[in-house]
Amino acid sequence: MSRNVLVTGGAGYIGSHVCVELMQQGHQVVVIDNLDNGSPVALQRVEQITGKRLRFIQADVRDQVAVQSALVEHGVDAVIHFAALKAVGESVARPLAYYDNNLNGAISLLRAMQGAGVTDLVFSSSATVYGDPRSNPISEDFPLRATNPYGRSKLMIEDMLRDLGAAEPNWNISILRYFNPAGAHPSGLIGEHPSGVPNNLMPYIAQTASGLRDCLAVFGDDYPTRDGTGVRDYIHVVDLARGHLSALARLAQHPGVIIHNLGTGTGYSVLEIVAAFERACGMPIPYRMESRRPGDIAECFADPSLARAELGWSAQLDLAAMCADSWRWQQANPQGYPDPS
Repeated sequence: MSRNVLVTGGAGYIGSHVCVELMQQGHQVVVIDNLDNGSPVALQRVEQITGKRLRFIQADVRDQVAVQSALVEHGVDAVIHFAALKAVGESVARPLAYYDNNLNGAISLLRAMQGAGVTDLVFSSSATVYGDPRSNPISEDFPLRATNPYGRSKLMIEDMLRDLGAAEPNWNISILRYFNPAGAHPSGLIGEHPSGVPNNLMPYIAQTASGLRDCLAVFGDDYPTRDGTGVRDYIHVVDLARGHLSALARLAQHPGVIIHNLGTGTGYSVLEIVAAFERACGMPIPYRMESRRPGDIAECFADPSLARAELGWSAQLDLAAMCADSWRWQQANPQGYPDPS
């Protein structure tokens, strides 16, 4: 069933990949993005990959009037919400900015959806809502105890959505808790290129391999893991994007509020990621060991069985594909997206 889908933050890393999958499956896409963390070139390349057109509105999701107008004008019947600030470290330094952007953005969007009569929503949450887990793998019924403003903002929005679903049962809301997105589209046309120093491991490794960075800093070599470095569940961004389409299809069955982990169920250490990237790019990645960062945890990986059972979704692309696709994107776009001007 083709739908008219509004994607907030659709010019960003994950949002652009979701736009590709939506358009390839025949959905009509409208993007709202303020371009703080996105690029209009990404949307041009989404159109290049798919051979189809999307509609783009440059606006902040906190502008309720602009969002509601877009919903009504384009006959939107479902929303996928990405627009948010997303760096854990930055959230610790700038908590008010994170609460303002993420919470007020969500409230504005939900009010706009109410005004337009749109009640199907897929929300981009995060495994950070689990904090430091009691054990691994992590299932959806684990305690929720976010340990930083970014994670707390996601958890507060989850609480809002649960309250909204209880108060207004006509809403159908999918909450997707991501683990660690990595990789790029296999075309090499869209991928992750953060401004400034990368917060995520894979783009930092890719920039080191390409010579943009001298050396990778590995924070902590004394964790209780197999090689002493932190272990995380890395999921290919294309697999992650396809998970959103599975969630969107599930909303058509009117399930109310549903929550799923999107991960692979396998944890890789920092040094294992470095070794895999070395195999992909054919050269050594220089790195140095540094002390642990405050707030980092030893190990975190998903139990993805609920998504497999209820959404019919599971990750298909392995670590080798994540590294190969990241390297292809980095080689083709060493400075990220070009300035559209």
